[in-house]
Amino acid sequence: MPSKRKSVAVMIEGALCIALSIVLSYFDLFKMPQGGSVDFSLMPLILFTYRRGLKWGVQAGIVSGVIRILLGSYVYNPVQAILDYPLSYAFVGLCAAHPRIIGLILSAIGKISCHVISGAIFFAKYAPEGQNPWIYSLMYNTPVESIKYILSGIVALILWKALERDLPVYE
Repeated sequence: MPSKRKSVAVMIEGALCIALSIVLSYFDLFKMPQGGSVDFSLMPLILFTYRRGLKWGVQAGIVSGVIRILLGSYVYNPVQAILDYPLSYAFVGLCAAHPRIIGLILSAIGKISCHVISGAIFFAKYAPEGQNPWIYSLMYNTPVESIKYILSGIVALILWKALERDLPVYE
């Protein structure tokens, strides 16, 4: 497939995965009181990253984060918006940096770190009185994002095995 044509095909595939990710984010399995939820929204981005690699995965994550802001996600501060959306979703692209499970773990650590930093700096007021906001943010964000990664990662890995047999990957 010629390079320009391949790029267009990859962009269309990425756009579809981003759209599916956003749609899946509206079907919460569990919602946290101060924001965040457990859902399968990372699964399409993980699959896209596996298929297309680090560069395309990071770009899809950034676009997904920006679209989430435009669709009305909670923005308290411009730096918080960047940490919680484009930057954190860019880390989903790290899934392609290493073999499947290690890539998922690195990706999760990056994404969770963005949310913990944002929470500790911009949402410290939600920490119980006397509790360190960094500890509170770590305890609040880690379980939610970890469960989201585990569920989305399991489904993505199962689907990847089926897709690997049936879909061509254009290099």
